[in-house]
Amino acid sequence: MRIRSHSESHIVELDDGSKWQIFPGDLDVTLNWTPEADFTLERVADEIGTHTLISTADNSRVRVIRTGENWPVGDVTAILKDG
Repeated sequence: MRIRSHSESHIVELDDGSKWQIFPGDLDVTLNWTPEADFTLERVADEIGTHTLISTADNSRVRVIRTGENWPVGDVTAILKDG
């Protein structure tokens, strides 16, 4: 799967039409992504995201949730504080 649109830094639309919010602490990872890169989307069960978007080119990954869902504020704050 590929990225159709990444016009906002924290929102990515995949070529299947799904839209995902990227975890704020993972935004720097997306700076190396290219338009021709392929991605996989995996369901995960962690304290922050429901899925992980993985670049097959370099195996970089970001935590994501569907657009319209909300990040758990307390957990996000704690993770961003810890670096």
